[in-house]
Amino acid sequence: MEKMKEKDVDAENHGKGQRSPKLCGTNYPISIAFIVVNEFCERFSYYGMKAVLTLYFINYLGWDKDLSTAVYHAFSSLCYFTPLLGALIADSWLGKFRTIIYLSIVYVIGHVVKSVGAIPDVGDSTLHIVLSVVGLVLIAFGTGGIKPCVAAFGGDQFDEENIDERRKFFSIFYMSINAGSVLSTIVTPILRGDVQCFGGDCYALAFGVPAALMVIALVVFIAGSGLYKKSPPEGNVLARVCKCIGFAIRNRWRNSKNSPKRSHWLDWAEEKYPKRLIQEIKMVFRVLVLYIPLPMFWALFDQQGSRWTLQATRMNMNFGGGFILKPDQMQMLNALLILVFIPIFDMGIYPLVGLCRIKLTPLKKMASGMILAALAFCAATVVEVYVIKTVVEPPPAKESLIQVFNLMDSDVRVQFPEHNVFSEPFTPYEDPSGYTSLPLTGESQLQTVTVSHNGAEYQCGLTFTEQAAYSLILRNPAQPGDTVCKLVEDHITKSETGAAYLRFINTHTENMNITVGKEELYAPANYGISYNISVPRGEYNRVVCETASSKYEIDLGLLDFGAFYTVILTQENNDLTPRKMEDIQANNIHIAWQIPQYVFLTAGEVMFSITGLEFSYSQAPASMKSVLQAGWLMTVAFGNVIVLIVAEGAGMEQWVEFILFAALLVAVSIIFSIMAYFYTYVDADQLDKIYGEDTNDEKVKSSDSKKNETVSMADMPKRTKM
Repeated sequence: MEKMKEKDVDAENHGKGQRSPKLCGTNYPISIAFIVVNEFCERFSYYGMKAVLTLYFINYLGWDKDLSTAVYHAFSSLCYFTPLLGALIADSWLGKFRTIIYLSIVYVIGHVVKSVGAIPDVGDSTLHIVLSVVGLVLIAFGTGGIKPCVAAFGGDQFDEENIDERRKFFSIFYMSINAGSVLSTIVTPILRGDVQCFGGDCYALAFGVPAALMVIALVVFIAGSGLYKKSPPEGNVLARVCKCIGFAIRNRWRNSKNSPKRSHWLDWAEEKYPKRLIQEIKMVFRVLVLYIPLPMFWALFDQQGSRWTLQATRMNMNFGGGFILKPDQMQMLNALLILVFIPIFDMGIYPLVGLCRIKLTPLKKMASGMILAALAFCAATVVEVYVIKTVVEPPPAKESLIQVFNLMDSDVRVQFPEHNVFSEPFTPYEDPSGYTSLPLTGESQLQTVTVSHNGAEYQCGLTFTEQAAYSLILRNPAQPGDTVCKLVEDHITKSETGAAYLRFINTHTENMNITVGKEELYAPANYGISYNISVPRGEYNRVVCETASSKYEIDLGLLDFGAFYTVILTQENNDLTPRKMEDIQANNIHIAWQIPQYVFLTAGEVMFSITGLEFSYSQAPASMKSVLQAGWLMTVAFGNVIVLIVAEGAGMEQWVEFILFAALLVAVSIIFSIMAYFYTYVDADQLDKIYGEDTNDEKVKSSDSKKNETVSMADMPKRTKM
């Protein structure tokens, strides 16, 4: 990016002192309307893209759950590391206004590249991955770079005396974020799943619409240019801070033995740097220390788009009346509840708590928000325990899973040479009761299975491989000496979109072509087995089965969420009769059971995130507001790193992982509460009254300046602790 011309700097200097026109006689500047609309469109763009990202990784790029979760959180983490870069550019070089414009252009380019990567006809899978990763990196730099600038730029529009209006602005700002989020998380999953393009889910459209919204966000923001108060950049803030810290450390190391002790180690920089700068660094450090425990909250919060979405794929999403929720749409509940909870907390809960003479300071609210988030993961654990009852987990090493289909004309018994796997006989066409574990002696094992039927015994040599699931299909021999056994390896991983899996066993003497909805498959004659297909949940009452000589229509009824079906086609009285068997149970836990965990998490977000955003702004010196906002956002980045490490390295069951996160957050909230108890609030705006406009980088202390009274944190205007 290049520097703007000198006239733009003059415009910013002019904007610093101007008063923006107000909205309808209020103390709210008109300029914030453009900022709020910009934020709404930008958040629609970001959350709309992110809503379908996990399923895009799994279903389009073909990655597994853990890799998809890891990349999802790596992207989220990068989005919250880059705010530091954006803050440095804004505070040290371009100013907030131009930083937002330039990085928004990068943002738009990233969306376009991401959308092109989702077009199947563009290159091969390798190119799709490359374009997707490049697009995500550009988006991360764009969205992350403008994050610390937009909120702080909005706060800058208010006059110093309008503190209450500025506080309410942050709530309005947060509501615009969630209004964009709730709309996008409804719309983009519909564009993904209900609109078909290139022969499948339309991810290109689902990413393209957010790209268009980001273009609108950029246009709206530029349209308000003439109304903004544009503070010029304060100089290279980070370099000035680092030099000051380095000088203080060196000076203390050199002179600590020969000079009197000072109240704070940064005071050793007084010989060279202004007291105001030293005071500002102290303020920033005290807040940054409080930030240390905060990433754990975000480690839980950001799992809505990964682990909670994957949990939703294994649940029943039917709300009746033909309304079926998509698993990636459930995230919109968080944004929707935010819109409801913000006024409830601001106008109801907080005032009621105040009437009880309980002083809810910002840090107390944040600690309470952590506890609520931990409760959300306790609720998610309970849901997960019931959800996994419908899931068949792959067997461990040196084990296989087996189920038996008895297609013979009477009861049979199945015996294994070393283990009593099945103690009861199997009745003809009995729906399997589930998979049974079969121990093996190694990675694979040849076993001679004895099948007893009508007094006759048949020996079948079958090879089983560890960590695989099998169906053993038993049929009457067509003639003496024919085998009665057919071993088929099964697919047991449930669909990530809630689709049902279906296969056919054709007992007909002719090959059969079968059409189920839009899917076509082939089942060979004489107990041939078709491949598995996935079909959306629904009623399938007119399935066409066609042989060389005949055409049949069969009714399969409801194929439910996440179920695995084997349909046995038998010919009776010159008609084709289907026998539908459920190999793996349908998702019978309704997705509405996720609502309590979203309620707890959203209530925690209101108390933690909104409060933290305002706290970061109010406790930051004027020249470092964007830097401290970036520090706040970096807590989100480190939270996603925590999830990334756990997803890739822990290897524990999901419900255990949820409990672990909840326990860690409770422990962290206790640590944070202790730290917050010793924190004293300061009024950052009072720095101007104490120090005036002295912001020079360096100074040489004269004899007169040595006589000046030292002002420490103790002299700053204070509010209550915790």
